[in-house]
Amino acid sequence: MAQHSVLNRIIPTAYRHWCLAFALLILAGCTGVDVEQYTDREPKLDIGEYFAGSTRAWGIVQDYSGELQRQFTVDIDGDYDGNTLTLDESFVFANGERERRVWTFERVDAHRWIGRANDVEGDVEAHQYGNAFHMRYPLDIEISGRTIGFTMDDWMYLQPDGRLINRTAMRKFGVTLGEITLIFEQR
Repeated sequence: MAQHSVLNRIIPTAYRHWCLAFALLILAGCTGVDVEQYTDREPKLDIGEYFAGSTRAWGIVQDYSGELQRQFTVDIDGDYDGNTLTLDESFVFANGERERRVWTFERVDAHRWIGRANDVEGDVEAHQYGNAFHMRYPLDIEISGRTIGFTMDDWMYLQPDGRLINRTAMRKFGVTLGEITLIFEQR
């Protein structure tokens, strides 16, 4: 009891309450959104069907403050055989830089896919429910001559007009340091 009394004198009650509220806010932020909550949303998204064929996307990269850092387009050739989806992505940045990424997704069931990409370490578990698709994966990105490892928190939402909106948070140690926004359109 004496220790509690000393603690009360050292750390005021209001400060302790503020610290508790802050800790709860941090923990609440860690839980994130569950993709299953989109089960009833229309139109239904199936990435195998959506990306079969040719797709084009327009994108931007913003830093932690929201400042625009990069603009780019992506042309995607998709091949889907009913079980495996292969996406050959060709990026062209506004400064003329080019990149290529190839994703292969294996369908596990109606809601789960396992993805692999040439520049992503290990398997990526992805989920689709209703009009939403979600995956989280590690990605090393070169910035100013340094390679930085990010966790990419990737969300896609199919719109009624057939366009697909993609928002990706680029996180390091749980802090969002950048965001990517893309708009996909089937050709």
